[in-house]
Amino acid sequence: MSPLAAGEPAPELDLPDQHGSRVRLSELRGKRVLLVFYPFAFTGVCTGEVTGLRDHADQIRTDSTEVLAISCDPVPALRIFDSRYQLGIPLLSDFWPHGSAATSYDAFDPEIGAATRVSYVIDADGRIAWSVRAGLREARDLDDQIAALLTA
Repeated sequence: MSPLAAGEPAPELDLPDQHGSRVRLSELRGKRVLLVFYPFAFTGVCTGEVTGLRDHADQIRTDSTEVLAISCDPVPALRIFDSRYQLGIPLLSDFWPHGSAATSYDAFDPEIGAATRVSYVIDADGRIAWSVRAGLREARDLDDQIAALLTA
């Protein structure tokens, strides 16, 4: 698997967040968006990555930028994950149809039934500007993701 190429239109996302509210990528047009696919809530590397996003929310959630963390976990699990770690960022559920959004971003592993560890920056025009892929047990470099978001 390889991430979608820079310059390609970003596939539409229409997923519920941890509160059940729908989030559509097209409604964020005009903003730069960091999409962070991760395998499972409550696991070591994933929790570390998502709490890192929380800790840097002031840099990555501004008037011109947004971050969306996406897993195949169901909404109730994401609600508890958010509550336990006080994440305060949108956690999107790609639970049903299972992995359809991750699949459209070449970020789904059918063998484990979960998203892979892929991040994308979507520019203000809705195109892929940058991406990175890491192994299942490897954390992505948050500073690299923030830099890509802020320069897209």
